Amino acid sequence: MSLLKSHNRWLVVLTYMVALLLSVFPLVYTARWLRPEFVTIFVIYWVIFSPQQTSLMLIFWVGCLQDLLEASLLGQHALALLTVAYLSLLLGQRFKHYLVWQQSVVVFLLVMAHQLVDNWVHSMQGASAVSLEFLMPAFTSALFWPLIWMFLEKARANFRVT
Repeated sequence: MSLLKSHNRWLVVLTYMVALLLSVFPLVYTARWLRPEFVTIFVIYWVIFSPQQTSLMLIFWVGCLQDLLEASLLGQHALALLTVAYLSLLLGQRFKHYLVWQQSVVVFLLVMAHQLVDNWVHSMQGASAVSLEFLMPAFTSALFWPLIWMFLEKARANFRVT
């Protein structure tokens, strides 16, 4: 039985690296608020569906890498991602039993929490958002959730990530 179980942590790390690349992929200036929060979505997925393959330390380092890539305050995304990871752990088992559209609503709320923590750190620097436009990535992330969920479910099944 133990031979059938595989612990492919490299898949988790690889998906975080892809998410980091997608988070800095160049877009036109007017579409910058429409970019989904890919890193946050992947954190939500891995924390809920395979919590033993991810760790808070890994999420912290992914957040620090995102800070470096986006040239933001070091620890800003790490704090927001750890907040989302904690909230995702609290939802854990219930989230798995939701329908996909209900999961999208929860993803919207979790990404909104990420955006609020992110904007809070910005406001402490004196550069907070003037409008609620900073919450648009939460909406687009919720729209992308079913596609990302299907992709990650197939990858998790193919590579037998438990």
